[in-house]
Amino acid sequence: MSAIGERVTLEDVAREAGVSLATVDRVVNRRPGVREKTVARVEAAILKLSYRPDPVAARLARNKTFRFCFILPTGTNTFMGQLADQVRQTAEWLAVQRAFVDTLHVDVFDPDELARTIETVGPRYDGVATIALDHPRVRAAIDEVVGQGVAVVTLVSDAPTSTRLHYVGIDNTAAGRTAGTLMGRFLGNRTGKVAIIAGSLALRDHAERQFGFSQVLTREYPNASVLAAREGRDDSDRTEQIARELLAAHPDLVGIYSAGAGNRGIGNALEATGRAADVVWIAHELTPHTRRYLVRGVVDAVINQDAGHEARSAARVLLAHCSDEPIMRDQERIRIDIFIRDNLP
Repeated sequence: MSAIGERVTLEDVAREAGVSLATVDRVVNRRPGVREKTVARVEAAILKLSYRPDPVAARLARNKTFRFCFILPTGTNTFMGQLADQVRQTAEWLAVQRAFVDTLHVDVFDPDELARTIETVGPRYDGVATIALDHPRVRAAIDEVVGQGVAVVTLVSDAPTSTRLHYVGIDNTAAGRTAGTLMGRFLGNRTGKVAIIAGSLALRDHAERQFGFSQVLTREYPNASVLAAREGRDDSDRTEQIARELLAAHPDLVGIYSAGAGNRGIGNALEATGRAADVVWIAHELTPHTRRYLVRGVVDAVINQDAGHEARSAARVLLAHCSDEPIMRDQERIRIDIFIRDNLP
């Protein structure tokens, strides 16, 4: 009998059942040539010992490996850079599991380019994790490679009506509602306009955040008038220009919600115009830049998702699927973190 905490082996099962290791192997792998009574004895031993196959050992014995591809955005988005770093670290763990990772960077704001990439690289891999654009062309590409037997996981931004296996990311509508509640509470009784700057509303995560934010603010904080969302394509220079235009056009601007990236641009605009102290700013993702703005009191709160958790979760889901192992859904739930200056990690 194995000690508590040790993995039960085929040798343990054979010893318990009183049969040879070869017989246990035949039963476990459902190969013929074993009498029914012997099969029943082996299965009883498996149940008693709570034996679970070691998938790594099984892949090693069969010289089986898996190949995964992560499709991430091009550009200077700091959070996506953090995600790429975490994918590289996760690749080291996957290699021990006999699974190997390639990373591609494409313009995820371009549905044709993203779809072509998924269609081209997908069939060469056992699994693909991709930032998704919720666009008919991209959904069709996902469906096509899934139909070819490739597991597809959407990462950070989802395409829920596609046949993708799993979405790895936060509940973005809830994140937007959280931002709306924070904005309303920070504003208190102040009256004025609130701007929303997204990367692209074609990205489902940004669209859902904008929806959740507007839903809460317009319903529960009527003193705040929400302006039409602007798109900065997660580019700091473009986002800075938008922020400066909003600040100039609306002297009564009291809040900015950054639903995407490009936060350096918003921070620069607020500091350059001397408006940092009187405009409430809620942003996403704890990066070196948003951390610095939090410490300086320029940004009031940051809603964060853990890039490391997301990279590892996508890898675990793909590996579990390819190994015919169950997914632990509670483990793969990505939580929403809220950071202010006083609780920075």
